[in-house]
Amino acid sequence: MQRNAQRQYSLLFSLLLALAAALATIIPANAATPGEPSPTAREIVSRAHEVAGGAAWERPLTLHLRGRAIIYKDGVLATRTVADEYDLWRVFPAWNTAAHGASGKVRIDARSNGRVLFQIAYDGKNTYNQNGLVPGAKASVEWSEAFGFGIIRFALDQGFSLTRLADDQVEGHPSFNVSVRDPTGSTTLFWIDSNSYAIRKVGFDTPRGWHERIYSGFEYHENPRFQQATRVRLFYRGALTNDITWEHYDVNVPIADNVFVIDAPKASPERQRAEANTP
Repeated sequence: MQRNAQRQYSLLFSLLLALAAALATIIPANAATPGEPSPTAREIVSRAHEVAGGAAWERPLTLHLRGRAIIYKDGVLATRTVADEYDLWRVFPAWNTAAHGASGKVRIDARSNGRVLFQIAYDGKNTYNQNGLVPGAKASVEWSEAFGFGIIRFALDQGFSLTRLADDQVEGHPSFNVSVRDPTGSTTLFWIDSNSYAIRKVGFDTPRGWHERIYSGFEYHENPRFQQATRVRLFYRGALTNDITWEHYDVNVPIADNVFVIDAPKASPERQRAEANTP
């Protein structure tokens, strides 16, 4: 009988351990411990700034990223294209109050075996693509889909409103979720790792639908200290459209103004002659 009782106690103890393990998976990993104050939205963003590099990350001058990308038009697998050369040049604005409007200067080039897949640039006034100058209305739509992450650098400035949303996770990393409302009324969501305070995801609405970017593979550039994700994945309406790997980056290296101007491609000699002979 004593042996049976020991077996019963052993079984009960095993069941209690299993129950404790199950409960541990239910309770959020980033839940505040008893007596520990839960950070506010502003404290979370402030800590994320500090971890990313502080003042040098908040107000950088320039950034040049170089790497490669896999591109899916509208997320369709059959359209898969590999850009073995993928470059981004950026001159950052000194201040910004609109999350999803063009600011500063930017250019993105994608090439495959030397062939241009696409180009897009903004010189502070005009927008260009691989065909040259882009009319204003179309340009506005292009940039509303491209800008969004950078507003987190200004989120602690006057006129911005921060709200802590329900905690979440990104690829298994427990994360705080913070809503950033800019002075124009636009809202952008940021998922910030509750352990490392790295910014793991951003989400916002665009003319193409809900857009998210997931960041991973964080590294630091030194002098200045600047955190950079080496992998960025873009999703529209839940479908993966771009999978970018950054292999090299330069921070605060001067970039010439003409980098952000793309001229229309010159017509072939045959086309030039045909156009000259057209009445």
